[in-house]
Amino acid sequence: EFRDALAQFATGVAIICAPGPDNRFVGFTANSFNSVSLDPPLVGFCVSNASSTWPIIERAGAFGVSILADDQHEVSNQFASKSDDKFAGLGWEGAPVTGSPLLHGAMAHLDCELEDQFPGGDHVIVIGRVRALEVRREDTGSLVYFKGGYGRHDPLD
Repeated sequence: EFRDALAQFATGVAIICAPGPDNRFVGFTANSFNSVSLDPPLVGFCVSNASSTWPIIERAGAFGVSILADDQHEVSNQFASKSDDKFAGLGWEGAPVTGSPLLHGAMAHLDCELEDQFPGGDHVIVIGRVRALEVRREDTGSLVYFKGGYGRHDPLD
């Protein structure tokens, strides 16, 4: 019932990525991504305590955020999967400060260093300090997750 109640809240979709071991990259889909502070520029997200990806990102001490456009629902699904290579078939570039992977086609990119983390029930609440950012696509809408499915933002006049 709790999960159903929270599904009534629409969210954007972001991919959190970082360098991993053996010159590979790791990442996961987050719909808990949010702004925390403008000064200093901080963002946050929550990740499950059971995540096998989070400890790798935590050790890296940095991460890239790709805010997905409304035509990237397959990218979201790919990073939400248990695949060994979540980057298969996708283009990316290294973030300017941390080198974290940033996905091509995203609406915006944020290059972040791990600022802090806090326990939050069965999740970890992560705070990142934004070191660089770029808005890449103003020609499209944001991918939206609502009631267990994807949609797109439709502006009101």
